[in-house]
Amino acid sequence: MTVKELFDAGALEYDAGRRRVIFCFDTFYGTLLELVPFSSGDRFAFLDLGAGTGLVSALILARFPQARAHLLDISEKMMAQARLRFAGRPDVQFYIRDYAREDLPGTYPLIVSAMSIHHLEDSGKQMLMKKIFSALEPGGAFIHAELARGTTRATEQRYQEHWQAHLEGGGFTAEELAAIRERMACDRPAPIEDQLAWMRQAGFADVDCFFKHYNFTVSMGTKQKRS
Repeated sequence: MTVKELFDAGALEYDAGRRRVIFCFDTFYGTLLELVPFSSGDRFAFLDLGAGTGLVSALILARFPQARAHLLDISEKMMAQARLRFAGRPDVQFYIRDYAREDLPGTYPLIVSAMSIHHLEDSGKQMLMKKIFSALEPGGAFIHAELARGTTRATEQRYQEHWQAHLEGGGFTAEELAAIRERMACDRPAPIEDQLAWMRQAGFADVDCFFKHYNFTVSMGTKQKRS
């Protein structure tokens, strides 16, 4: 199955399992929220790449209620769940697109992505970093909450052993575990050093990793204002 097909198939159950799948859920998503470079009452628009059911956008809108969300995902069924989540919200827009092959809609002072870009091959990740940089307004920020591969075979084995032990103790049924592992088979994570290097090569400034726990990372880069 393709990535799109896998996430179409798992749309209804996706949110329910996120906290159990991601062993550092609160700090992982909490760091993303802490990095948003706005105050709670600010009005700003943001683009959520690979938005899925709208989990990250919902977290941002809860903390920044004056923000306007633009959700983009390749999965129609994921976006259908996002539309239900944000029903009656004119401040939320939806785009069903393949961000690896299609243009991004407009420019933004903030672009976020969580648990999505690792599905691309490395060449696709590098091209997307350039596309994100182009879609970012001067002075804006890109926050990337993502999986990372170990820098060596031994460290990657530690990552996977830790994650698998967490999943085994997560109370999932055999069917749920099989579905999670089927989605994980489409993962193509890159080492965090490579991810940061690709951001810098695309033009981002102040690039750094602000959170890392085993294979879960949160990084950010900015686009400098024109002088």
